[in-house]
Amino acid sequence: MEGKQPEARHIEVKGRVTGASTVTITRNEMLYALNQADKFLLAIVLVDEHDAVDGPHYLHNPFESEPGWGVSSVNYDLKALLEKGTLA
Repeated sequence: MEGKQPEARHIEVKGRVTGASTVTITRNEMLYALNQADKFLLAIVLVDEHDAVDGPHYLHNPFESEPGWGVSSVNYDLKALLEKGTLA
């Protein structure tokens, strides 16, 4: 497939301080992820007090369903998300 551009990816990056217990995902970010399906990646990067970086940790298809009506954001358990991810 010479000369063909690779398929586009859409990556949402969330930076969190090392030791944080949750990460907030907005309704729009979740809906976009669900609409993009396999093109979407959620990347989580942990940064400690010395600016050392752990990650990015990539999650494919991170959300199972859209948020309920009137929900503006959802807090996810960071440890549970990281267990589903892969380290780059």
